[in-house]
Amino acid sequence: MSETVISVQNLTRRFGEFIAVDHINFEVTKGEIVGYLGPNGSGKTTTIRMLLGLLTPSDGKATVLGYDVFKQSEEVRLRVGYMSQKFAIYDDLTTFENLTFYGGVYGITDKTSIQHTLELVGLKGHENTLTRDMSTGWRQRLSLGIALVHEPKLLFLDEPTSGVDPTARRAFWDLIYQLAEEGVTILVTTHYMDEAEYCERVGVMRDGKLLAMDTPTNLKRSIITGDVWEVYAHPLEKGLDILSAMDGVERVGLAGDHLRVISSQVKKEAMTSLLKKENIQVEKMERGEATLEDVFLSLAR
Repeated sequence: MSETVISVQNLTRRFGEFIAVDHINFEVTKGEIVGYLGPNGSGKTTTIRMLLGLLTPSDGKATVLGYDVFKQSEEVRLRVGYMSQKFAIYDDLTTFENLTFYGGVYGITDKTSIQHTLELVGLKGHENTLTRDMSTGWRQRLSLGIALVHEPKLLFLDEPTSGVDPTARRAFWDLIYQLAEEGVTILVTTHYMDEAEYCERVGVMRDGKLLAMDTPTNLKRSIITGDVWEVYAHPLEKGLDILSAMDGVERVGLAGDHLRVISSQVKKEAMTSLLKKENIQVEKMERGEATLEDVFLSLAR
């Protein structure tokens, strides 16, 4: 039986009349990569801050690594790594000095351990680089190194790739997979739908509520029950208006140079016929695959 690393029961946080997190329930097991998906303001960061014992809940309870996060918060923080949205690094220090400083907070004074962390996050050879001279992607790696310097078994990563280029994002996810293979459990928040596809399970947040949590494949199979069609037609905007008003069509959206239609009732022939009747030129209409963006939009309706 898999070891439970995070257990959350009816966790709730209110700020006055505003409910930031609304009675959520979930578990994370050892070695999992779990994505916490949702737009800004949906309650993702507030959840993590409660799990770290930095915020007291208004209701509910949670354990992390077997410790009550509200009664034993110091024990939790000693054993987990946390990478926040804003990099907590000192611009006037080098990468090595930053890691040495934060390692000291956890009692890590061995320079070999600091060097190992630099190598792990791909900063070997940049020991003497001042942080202020580093790109956002490299600063991100250093921030991850700070979260890892004490070799935690659980990592909280709060939108760790926000603001970095696609290449740096891919490299960061390679690091996440490497850590998971070594037994580290990871809870990562993101608002990038494509990133959530990398996770073993995904929780979908909206307005403080955890709408669903499952594997990406299961979410797409259970939430998107209709057919997905990629419709290449001109003029595009007029086609969008026509299909949006068609009975039985659940959702239509622009997808670059074409329309993306989801419907469990309307067939291809009926859509093609209507578009042609309205003087819309249909180049082609082909089957598409459901995405986590489709799942999120369907749940959030």
